[in-house]
Amino acid sequence: MTTARDLALVTLGLPRDRPVGEGDLSLALSGAEAADLLTCGALTLDRDRMVPGPRMETGDRLLDQALASLVRREPYETVGDWLWRRGGELTSAYVEDLERAGLIVPARGHRPRLRFARAVPGDSPERRRAEERLASGEPVLAALTAVLGTGDVPSGNRENLGDAVAAVLAAVGDAVTELEAVRLRRDVEGGAFDNIWRG
Repeated sequence: MTTARDLALVTLGLPRDRPVGEGDLSLALSGAEAADLLTCGALTLDRDRMVPGPRMETGDRLLDQALASLVRREPYETVGDWLWRRGGELTSAYVEDLERAGLIVPARGHRPRLRFARAVPGDSPERRRAEERLASGEPVLAALTAVLGTGDVPSGNRENLGDAVAAVLAAVGDAVTELEAVRLRRDVEGGAFDNIWRG
């Protein structure tokens, strides 16, 4: 299992009173993919630029897609730009992939855009392994759940992650914060518009 699949399983398995935004999860999933690509040597960072390594097969369909989506010409893409581009509809892609694998209960009777809210992981060895990985404090998964507000901030030393993975996790945090700022601005502007019509 990849970090992104583990993240999807533990996040989709949260109680309904701990919701995670689909956009937030998509950004975190793209960060998880980048971390795994760095770990397997398919990617390196040059400052904040994502430099693809040799083409390879990772053994995971979605991670292979992530690798194929990397810009392979200079000046390459920044981590932040890639998170936004790759993260576009990534939550839906993982929900569909996990449904196909029989790891989550299909969201029957709901429009496709509501599938994320209705998807529930079944009891499986993969889900238990993902939860055990999180409970063990594995630093990448722990950091990503902390960014999503569903886990504790890791107490371990993040230097063990390496500079490149730490940079990706920091970029995920920045992107999620930026997305929240966009939401707040939209809500404020929407409220002001409503007040004009009420006035």
